[in-house]
Amino acid sequence: MGTVSSTESEREPLLVPSVPETSTHTSYSRVYGRRWLILIIFSLLAFMQGIVWNTWGPIQNSAKHAFGFSDIDIAVLVLWGPIGFIPWLLFMWLMDKKGLRSSLLLSTLLMVVGSGMRIIPLQDLYLRRWLIHGAQLLNGLAGPTLMSAGPLLSTTWFAPDQRATATAVASLVCYLGSAGSFIIGPLIVPAPNDTQVVDKGTGQDINHIKDRIQLVLYAEFGMITVLFVAVLLYFPSRPPVPPSVAAASQRLSYRSSICRLLSNVRFLMIALAYSVPTGVAAGWSGVLDMVLTPAKVSQVDAGWIGFWSIVGGCVFGVAMARFADSIRGMLKLILLLMLAGASLASTWFTLTCLTRVTHLPSTAATLYTSCILVGIFINSSVPIFFEIFIETVYPVPEGITCGVVTFLSNLFTGLLLFFLTFYTTDLSWLNWCLTGSCVFSLVLILFFRESYDRLYLDVFVSV
Repeated sequence: MGTVSSTESEREPLLVPSVPETSTHTSYSRVYGRRWLILIIFSLLAFMQGIVWNTWGPIQNSAKHAFGFSDIDIAVLVLWGPIGFIPWLLFMWLMDKKGLRSSLLLSTLLMVVGSGMRIIPLQDLYLRRWLIHGAQLLNGLAGPTLMSAGPLLSTTWFAPDQRATATAVASLVCYLGSAGSFIIGPLIVPAPNDTQVVDKGTGQDINHIKDRIQLVLYAEFGMITVLFVAVLLYFPSRPPVPPSVAAASQRLSYRSSICRLLSNVRFLMIALAYSVPTGVAAGWSGVLDMVLTPAKVSQVDAGWIGFWSIVGGCVFGVAMARFADSIRGMLKLILLLMLAGASLASTWFTLTCLTRVTHLPSTAATLYTSCILVGIFINSSVPIFFEIFIETVYPVPEGITCGVVTFLSNLFTGLLLFFLTFYTTDLSWLNWCLTGSCVFSLVLILFFRESYDRLYLDVFVSV
């Protein structure tokens, strides 16, 4: 059931010309200029969700002094993001039945409430920490929509020769938000004078750190509130006329889609190839400051390394998606090159951190270069993976397909961070997990057989 291609009846468009003998393709498909506004609003929301998720990792030393957080607290604050994916089936059902607008409104409302909880200035640090943990969970609940709806948005609003590019923008901006946290936090929030012992430091120093953290939290709450109002005022689920034949074609039902995905060996194969390295990399980058501390890298320098690794991946990902739009049918080859690069870069970084054993030079330049290359190759593969998912299982709806794989990715992130709560002394095992995940994905891609059912529909049926 899951390994067969879509039938001709499933490829039939829902909207057809009133007079087939004389009508052309342009009479029942149209691209609207407002699609860019829709993409911008969605991308900004994903950007803010990424910023809120990664608020605490880059300023972990300051948060320990200001709120009494422990290493376990920092790991759990990052872990709330993957935990928020537990009810992902509910969000996928809402997206499939009610449209992207309803699902996005609910997700944005959760972000507003969560970011509002973080700014309540309680003097009781115990209660304040519980509020912050609850707020991070609410922000994580917005993840299933914002991290998986990019391909649905691109198919619904964009022409076939712009789909991969729109998918890249919508799916990578949340990573860009995480990168922004690496810069915003360390630049605004000062590091404590003593970064090793939490219970030291003057009261004036701690109060100043609290004030600066509060400033960051207020700014994030204000931006999310503005975006919620924008979605409330204008964010339609779909255009009046679809932009392509594939956008107008009949899709499988929610239950049939889940059954087909779980029984499709090729999909499960490519889903693991995506979710294992991206999930491990997300957890690894969320605690990058902790990973680099043994290498004598400061909080600010670790922030810059994380920033450039994610920004590089976003820029390179959009460029590769644009290349995939212009030269179709090359998705597997692109993924092979990206994952080969990720495997080499992660191996280099892991061996560099083990300089006492390998005697490789461990300098700021080597750490910067290897870490940034890891982020570039892994993050830039995300939109290419999304496109090949949809092509493989079409006509399963895009939101359901990407919802499944983002859930799997966050599941692996959660498992990694869960083990981190037990093994916080020596973090070299995190680097080995990253290297192993990239090699594992590369092997799966080598044996994957690609297909392009959706592309067939747009190129041949629409002619």
